[in-house]
Amino acid sequence: MKILVLHSDIPADAPPEDQDTLIAAEAVAGALRRQGYDVAMAAFRQDALAGLIELEAPSMVFNLVEGVDGKGILAPLAPRLLAQMGVVFTGVGAEPMEFTCDKPLTKARMRDAGLATPDWSTPPDWRGIDGRAFIVKAALEDGSIGLDDGCVVQGAAAVRARADACAARYGGRWFAEEYVEGREFNIALLGSRRHLRILPMAEMTFDHWPEGKPRIVGYGAKWDEDSSGYRRTVRRFGVETDEPELAEKLKTACEKVWRLFGLTGFVRVDFRVTEKGDPLILEINVNPCISPDAGFAAAAAEAGMDYDSLVEEIVKAAQQ
Repeated sequence: MKILVLHSDIPADAPPEDQDTLIAAEAVAGALRRQGYDVAMAAFRQDALAGLIELEAPSMVFNLVEGVDGKGILAPLAPRLLAQMGVVFTGVGAEPMEFTCDKPLTKARMRDAGLATPDWSTPPDWRGIDGRAFIVKAALEDGSIGLDDGCVVQGAAAVRARADACAARYGGRWFAEEYVEGREFNIALLGSRRHLRILPMAEMTFDHWPEGKPRIVGYGAKWDEDSSGYRRTVRRFGVETDEPELAEKLKTACEKVWRLFGLTGFVRVDFRVTEKGDPLILEINVNPCISPDAGFAAAAAEAGMDYDSLVEEIVKAAQQ
């Protein structure tokens, strides 16, 4: 069986969140080769995909395309074209990927379905902005772009100014989400339309956190090894044993998300849990990073899966 590992076309001077895609692609290719698969690797280029598929003739594509021309919103191009060509591929299809790429749209659909998510506001009206703290976030991009110590603000004027500044610097659309001062959970989901496996639930703790610094897993915490956020955000497991009632609430919400959006493959759902113990869904991250040092691989390891086994489970899910 031949598998083509398809990844984003990453330039040499790309930022670390993009370079991580290449690290994941190399790791996945290595895992597949160790399990006896015939493996090819290539960057996704829209105008060259048909020729690539004809040349390589893979039985399956392992889709790691996180963006096209540096834009995450264009990532659904890969699964859409693969589906049109009748190629089996890992991860989610184009429609759920396209939908969940738009964070305000995703939040609206979740709330309509009765799933709890923090309040939010969008330009140009910025309705609902009051005295609460809000976090200004990119509406269409992942990787924690723009999430730094200044992203949590109060008041409509501050929200508008922050959003305008981020749009000028990074481009794209920006929105504001109520900042919840609570516990954070990142939960890895693995499966097909017929079967879902929820991996051990990871809580991101903020150890010895500096006074006044927002408790968020921001850009520095993810990508800057010299930052205090990177060193002091610590992943912990064990909520299923220590707090079974909370774990059941998180599990139920994950199951509803999986069905609501028609998810497949590998997905991460991020939560904040209020002081009253109520989970609020922050984001749905389809095809999240699965490099060996990422949170998804850590959750798999906690479940007793080594990295090769995780990659094999993703391949199996695509065949179901």
